[in-house]
Amino acid sequence: MNHLPEQFSADHPVPTSADVARLAGVSRATVSYVLNNTSAVRISEPTRIKVREAAERLGYVPHAAARSLRAGHTRIVLLPSGRVPVGRFYSRFFNELQWALRRLDYTVVQYGSLGLDGDGAARAWAELRPVAVVSLGEVTLTPQGVDTLKRSGARAVITLGPEPVEGAHALVMDQREIGSRAVAHLIERGYRRIGVVMPDEPGLEVFAELRLTGARAAAAGTDARIEPLPLVYEEEPAAGLAARWRGLGLDAVFAYNDEYAMLLMRALLDEGISVPGETAVIGSDDVLLGRLLRPRLSTVHIDLVTGQRLADLVDRVVRDPDGEPERLDLMGARAVHREST
Repeated sequence: MNHLPEQFSADHPVPTSADVARLAGVSRATVSYVLNNTSAVRISEPTRIKVREAAERLGYVPHAAARSLRAGHTRIVLLPSGRVPVGRFYSRFFNELQWALRRLDYTVVQYGSLGLDGDGAARAWAELRPVAVVSLGEVTLTPQGVDTLKRSGARAVITLGPEPVEGAHALVMDQREIGSRAVAHLIERGYRRIGVVMPDEPGLEVFAELRLTGARAAAAGTDARIEPLPLVYEEEPAAGLAARWRGLGLDAVFAYNDEYAMLLMRALLDEGISVPGETAVIGSDDVLLGRLLRPRLSTVHIDLVTGQRLADLVDRVVRDPDGEPERLDLMGARAVHREST
């Protein structure tokens, strides 16, 4: 059954803004103002509705490349995806960021970048001519990579990581602080033989290594020892680790985040290892489910800035690309003591 409007068949040319203007009884300029959400020109709501209905009936979608030529730049904000910390906590932040950017009339494009190095990733991203790039820690950009992106038209290059990159605005999310807070809490509670779960998942090693570095820094100068523990996020590997737990001689574990902590704690309890009697367990992210467990899960609470605030930074830099690069501390961390430690 043919669902196309009468004036268009399957082999008819793609509908244009002129077709929309003709059907709506308005000018092409009005169509452009309405469909591009132009706020500088006042258009009545009935006219906006009429234009949108005509565009929907014809199946017309504005041409992004043509819009970019008129504006001198795209509205694409590139979010390289892949090595983003797992868990509901971070997912909520990144979802909020994408919604906030969309409300600011940006087109959010996620780019799978696993396997690309810093400069190679920058060249690949530059091919899409984004107006902004928010590098979420997946790739370590270099000053040369930042320059490549800016030369291709990126007005805002924002990096996420423990250290800023020359030429880019910096979102400082220091994963080392999470590991440091967790292990400092365990040491304060009297634990000295501390395991640190290292997720054996592609893409998470950069975050896990930084958390391990923070854990070792917290233990430095004390009689505590740190033991890295590779773990796949599945029941069978967790059960295997729990089965040899007593042989490891550990009395506490920082389990990367709450999800890994809950997985391992369940395996330890199934093995007959009491928590915290024989082994204390702490995670991070402070997710609701951890508070509902018995014993309740100790955690590192992360105070993360809102996705809206980051979106506002992107928009501000796009509008004023010549401003001095900013450093925005994206999070703070504090240990929360509950029953599992």
